[in-house]
Amino acid sequence: QVQLVEAGGGFVQAGGSLRLFCVVSGRILSRNPMGWHRQAPGKQRELVAHITSGGSTNYVDSVKGRFTISKNNAKNTIYLQMNSLKPEDTAVYYCSVEVIGGTIWGQGTQVTVSS
Repeated sequence: QVQLVEAGGGFVQAGGSLRLFCVVSGRILSRNPMGWHRQAPGKQRELVAHITSGGSTNYVDSVKGRFTISKNNAKNTIYLQMNSLKPEDTAVYYCSVEVIGGTIWGQGTQVTVSS
């Protein structure tokens, strides 16, 4: 059974940085696409960043130039480096992995950015 566990969230002032990480346990192949999503109160969950098996990345426009997704296949871990954080980045952040038949989600980690 595949499980994802996120960590690294917290409280930070605007302009600050946080680094999220997500450890994947279970039988998962390094070629599975993975991503980070977020959900703010009263809003739908949105894809923030995505990384393919080959390491290609893409980002939602609102975080381009500020967030960086990366992965370490040997450690089955993906990261989200978040710089120049803004209050509108406040949300619960979830990592995900795409597998045959659907998507597996982590439990989420809260990120709060104060103005």
